[in-house]
Amino acid sequence: MNRENLTKFAWLSIAAALVTIALKTGAWLITGSVGLLSDAAESLVNLAAAVTALFALRVAAKPADKNHHFGHTKAEYFSAAVEGIMIFVAAVAIVYFAIERLITPAPLESVGVGLLISVVAAVVNGLVGWVLIRAGKAHNSISLRADGNHLMTDVVTSVGVVVGVLLVWVTGWLWLDPVVALLVGVNILWTGWRLLRESTGGLMDVSLPKEVNARLREILEEQSTEDVRFHAFRTRVSGSQQFMEMHMLVPGSWTVQRGHDAMEDLIDDIVEEFPDLHVNGHLEPIEDPRSYDDIHIGQRGRIDEGFGPPAV
Repeated sequence: MNRENLTKFAWLSIAAALVTIALKTGAWLITGSVGLLSDAAESLVNLAAAVTALFALRVAAKPADKNHHFGHTKAEYFSAAVEGIMIFVAAVAIVYFAIERLITPAPLESVGVGLLISVVAAVVNGLVGWVLIRAGKAHNSISLRADGNHLMTDVVTSVGVVVGVLLVWVTGWLWLDPVVALLVGVNILWTGWRLLRESTGGLMDVSLPKEVNARLREILEEQSTEDVRFHAFRTRVSGSQQFMEMHMLVPGSWTVQRGHDAMEDLIDDIVEEFPDLHVNGHLEPIEDPRSYDDIHIGQRGRIDEGFGPPAV
């Protein structure tokens, strides 16, 4: 699928947010439950996040230009960061209303109708969230994954709120309603923290998962001989794109063609197993001391140790 086509999922999320805002706001107005109000507030965040994701996906789909030689894929991380910040704001508002209701309890009205409306909203969010997560994983889109995970969190929130309001209705314990709202606020704060952590990691060029790095090291080790060694091995993730860099050390007596063929064969083997990986290799003569000036790259993370037997 073309990256530009991913915006249709953002439009789906916007539509779902508008529907659930209307449903949950209606449920709150009918019942007067601060728990349902907190649920509606999270849907407002969903709408803002979906609009932000739409903008980020459009920017990320733009090709490289004279000012952005590596493309615009990191725009998606800004979307996830903005969503995380908005979630924090919503959580603070929810906690405020919950504390106010704890101080001044109020009875609930028309609970059955309100809960039914909330359940319908939760089903809508669950279906759309599932679609977004699948699309995000299939296309390596952090914006869609973040939006989908947020919707699924919203589903869990809605279930908790429905159970809490139902208990208030059955037991008459009015304090349960604001307590549920407080729990919702804490849950939303955790979601916001996770999104901020993931988006910050992406902006800081986080490496590929440990298991992927380990497998890439194995491939380099399998290709290592007395004549061929590797170092300066690094990986990074940039939005939907994945990159790997490494230096191949070969005998200086090799022809350019021989060294080039060895490098291309290695890259072909790596890309065959990791088709979404962009691999960049640099050839160096194994006998030249200057070839080892950059061996320190990435060494703090133990990812850059040399591959193969010591050079002679």
